[in-house]
Amino acid sequence: MNTTLLARTWRAQRIKLLAVALALAVWGFLMPVIYATFGQEVRRVVAGNPMFRQFSRFGGGDLFSLPGSIALGFIHPIAVALVCVFAVGFASAAVAGERQRGTLEVLLARPLSRRTVYATLLFATFLFVALAVGAMIAGALVAAAAWDVMGELRLSTVPLLWLNGWLLFASLAAIGMAASVSFDRLTPAIGVTLAITIVSYFLEVLGSLWPDAKGLQPYSLFHYLQPNEVLTGRLPLLNVLVLGGTTAAAIAYALVVFPRRDIAAPA
Repeated sequence: MNTTLLARTWRAQRIKLLAVALALAVWGFLMPVIYATFGQEVRRVVAGNPMFRQFSRFGGGDLFSLPGSIALGFIHPIAVALVCVFAVGFASAAVAGERQRGTLEVLLARPLSRRTVYATLLFATFLFVALAVGAMIAGALVAAAAWDVMGELRLSTVPLLWLNGWLLFASLAAIGMAASVSFDRLTPAIGVTLAITIVSYFLEVLGSLWPDAKGLQPYSLFHYLQPNEVLTGRLPLLNVLVLGGTTAAAIAYALVVFPRRDIAAPA
């Protein structure tokens, strides 16, 4: 890893990171507030209607408990889109964007190997994702304390929640970086990464809302983000293995492909 490149990347992304972290903190803050204010009323409304009960458990989250509301915030499209600014957007553009602008050759002309460039950008992406997920959790904890519902949450499980969230988005980031080193243009790199992310998210949400499609969920990376279960004190080993294995496979692919690629002059 190259500290100069890391510092340059941090400076270039710091405003975007601040904006995303603040947005995620506000989003995380809202979920416990909604639960503390309307949770019991929502429970009464859906209690007598099986269809409402099914649709109220979006992605494994709900508004009937503090852990459920935090879980709902984690799997909601707003939170996913915000974290994916880095997990998909930055990761996909990290190398392919430089290549498209014609600046990758300048970077590689310095005494930096391709693997060093890749490792530095991947580390930066993982760091951005870690801070983004942490900001959302911090917002939820502040709201739980302010609305006096913190007692419903086991604080010892919060680090596990952060780990599970980071593992998911790190796996998407590793896929994005693998796509980024595979193409000379940003459009196909971000297109492949975004397609994998959207299909994976669709399979998980479809299975959570439609019982007949439940068998599709294990094929989704989002299925292995289970914040409600994690907040009860259990992070399934399978979640770690699947997400960690996906990340490792994407990194191995990139480390083999990137050094062997021909980088022609940009057209």
